[in-house]
Amino acid sequence: MKITLQLEEIAMLGLGIYLFSLLSFSWWLFIILFLVPDIGMLGYLIDTRIGALCYNILHHKGLAILIYFIGLYVSNEILLLAGVILFSHAAFDRILGYGLKLEKGFNFTHLGEIGKKN
Repeated sequence: MKITLQLEEIAMLGLGIYLFSLLSFSWWLFIILFLVPDIGMLGYLIDTRIGALCYNILHHKGLAILIYFIGLYVSNEILLLAGVILFSHAAFDRILGYGLKLEKGFNFTHLGEIGKKN
C-alpha cells in the first residue's frame, strides 16, 4: 500500500509541476519557493500544538487547492503560484512519508510515526 500512496503523490507532484508550467513565472522561482512551506516548522519552537497547527496549515492540500481556485476565480497569478507551491510541496513531503502532524510531536503524522523502527 505504501508504494501505491507514493505513486499517487508522485502523480500529484507531477500535476503541480504541470500547473506551474502554465504560469508565467521562471522555473528558478519554483525551485526557490518549493521549500518555503517548511517555515511552518518554526511553530515547534513555541510548542507541539502550535507547531502542528502551523505545519499543517502550510501542508494541507485542500487549502492549497482552495487558494489555487480563488486565484483562478479572481485571475490572480500570485494566488495561483501560492496554491501550486503549497500543493506540490505537500505532495513531495507525502512521497517522503511526511504527513500532517499530530499534536503529540513532530514525528507523529497522519501517515504514521516518522523514524519508527520496524
